[in-house]
Amino acid sequence: MDALQSLSAIHMKYFIYLSARNQYRIEREEKSGKGFADFIFHPKRKDLPGIVLELKAGSTPQEAISQIRKKEYCEKLRKENITSILGVGICYDPGRKEHTCMIEQM
Repeated sequence: MDALQSLSAIHMKYFIYLSARNQYRIEREEKSGKGFADFIFHPKRKDLPGIVLELKAGSTPQEAISQIRKKEYCEKLRKENITSILGVGICYDPGRKEHTCMIEQM
């Protein structure tokens, strides 16, 4: 990971955290299912979806979503009786220096 990519990932993480902290309890590198999810957003209100966020570099958002499913990262939210869960894959392409995102209902 080069310095620019690392800095970009840090800024993205802080933006996500600051934007959501009033409505979610946010856990980083949380054990869930068969591994550790990058971020799990536990909603503070019942009308909000739970969110599982996977960050990748040099990959695709589809691969990030696939990892969320394969490693069962949504299990922790399901155990909390959260039925609406969004899987979010955010990827950085170091060659093109672009971020891409995919969101799916899990």
